[in-house]
Amino acid sequence: MKTFVLMMVSLLFAISSEAQNKSFYDFTVKTIDGKDFSLSSLKGKKVLVVNVASKCGLTPQYAQLEKLYEKYKEKDFVVIGFPANNFMGQEPGSNEEIAKFCSLNYDVTFPMMAKISVKGKDMAPLYQWLTEKKQNGKENAPVQWNFQKFMIDENGRWAGVVSPKESPFSENIIRKSKFPQNPKRSVRFSGKRTKRSVQKRKARNTQKAETKVL
Repeated sequence: MKTFVLMMVSLLFAISSEAQNKSFYDFTVKTIDGKDFSLSSLKGKKVLVVNVASKCGLTPQYAQLEKLYEKYKEKDFVVIGFPANNFMGQEPGSNEEIAKFCSLNYDVTFPMMAKISVKGKDMAPLYQWLTEKKQNGKENAPVQWNFQKFMIDENGRWAGVVSPKESPFSENIIRKSKFPQNPKRSVRFSGKRTKRSVQKRKARNTQKAETKVL
């Protein structure tokens, strides 16, 4: 009996460890046009995962998400949209209708995936991992509404969650993604002078000296 109990405990521990060792890259999802998409193809990139909807008060965030993607896609960053109809039936359309809506209204170019469920008994496996600490090893973060944002680091690890109403350009996302928030300011307060700034200062001083002589 004691041996059996020990075996069961070991098995449960092994299952728990395996779940927590799972990464974002272990999942394969469907694109909005029905093709398999392995998330391991995004290795080395920072990813923002967002459950989206076409008839929500937050739907205009599509424009901000697209702008964020366009701004940082060359810096190994990608946004992924997952349409979901879990909240007040605000994503009733088919995958084809959703794709058309995103293209016509917001010129969306970031990857859009097939419609899924992000809560409840039929929750997609990826969202089980995103929302449950026992799977992601970091935090319980149930989806509260449309446009909740999950951050994944460049190693496929769960890195954080941002509330639905928070802008895609919020400090939380920019800071955790380590994007430059204000390059000009960072240069000014870094205590370092570039070669160009030194040359400009010398030129100004020379001009002042010449003016005094005149």
